Amino acid sequence: QYTRGTVTAFAPFEARADAEALRKAMKGMGTDEETVLTILTTRNNAQRQEIASAFKTLFGRDLVDDLKSELTGKFETLMVSLMRPACIFDAHALRHAIKGAGTNEKVLTEILASRTPAEVQNIKQVYQQEYEANLEDKITGETSGHFQRLLVVLLQANRDPDVGVDEALVEQDAQVLFRAGELKWGTDEEKFITILGTRSVSHLRRVFDKYMTISGFQIEETIDRETSGDLEKLLLAVVKCIRSVPAYFAETLYYSMKGAGTDDDTLIRVMVSRSEVDLLDIRREFRKNFAKSLYQMIQKDTSGDYRKALLLLCGGDDD
Repeated sequence: QYTRGTVTAFAPFEARADAEALRKAMKGMGTDEETVLTILTTRNNAQRQEIASAFKTLFGRDLVDDLKSELTGKFETLMVSLMRPACIFDAHALRHAIKGAGTNEKVLTEILASRTPAEVQNIKQVYQQEYEANLEDKITGETSGHFQRLLVVLLQANRDPDVGVDEALVEQDAQVLFRAGELKWGTDEEKFITILGTRSVSHLRRVFDKYMTISGFQIEETIDRETSGDLEKLLLAVVKCIRSVPAYFAETLYYSMKGAGTDDDTLIRVMVSRSEVDLLDIRREFRKNFAKSLYQMIQKDTSGDYRKALLLLCGGDDD
């Protein structure tokens, strides 16, 4: 269903040949990183799974274990991430966000605001299989308040299907949001959570337009003024994803590299998870909104094999 990724099925593809090349690249003294990164960034995930299976058949070794022992740092993280199928990748990221001391709210926000209901259902199933635990229970155990409420709503993955828009309901929802925010002393967060967490995408896009007409504000401005902390960030992420998932990820990538230091975890997570989905659209939004290309920013902000691999995933410059 996705055709806007930068990584597609490689042809002519031969899992055995790739497995042999990878084994040769990692055997003996020193590692041929160039071969590793070229193969893994130019095959799609389904093909990478076939390579891993051929690798085990031919050499009785686990490809991911070999990558972990031969590579280091951010480059290792990136290569190992590429080996995880999409829903396992997301489940793994969520587990890490809630495991141990402190919760990484940023990861919970990014994944649950941007994935489709079908993807969320898959993630929950995979989480249960992989970790023998219920994702919702784990998240509610680590979060609280309205932030937790909205996460739980998103985890239900019960957003209305996109089938035509009822203008009367659009008007009603816009009024409810207006009364719950701008017109109220204090904010009725429940209303925001219910409407933003359950209505269909096309319905909400109309609601945002109507809201602007009624209030004179963009919904984002109201959320910014009326809420704070993790809830504000999650509500804004949901609104941005309703408007445009690629624009949301373009902004996420931009801020992962802007200023001093790079948020490599976010950079890796977005580049890997969107490479077969909509990275071409993300690149276009990036160029449009930030006056430079994603390719140039990665080039300036990273180095070594890590940079080479990210640039291959990026799939080209837009200047």
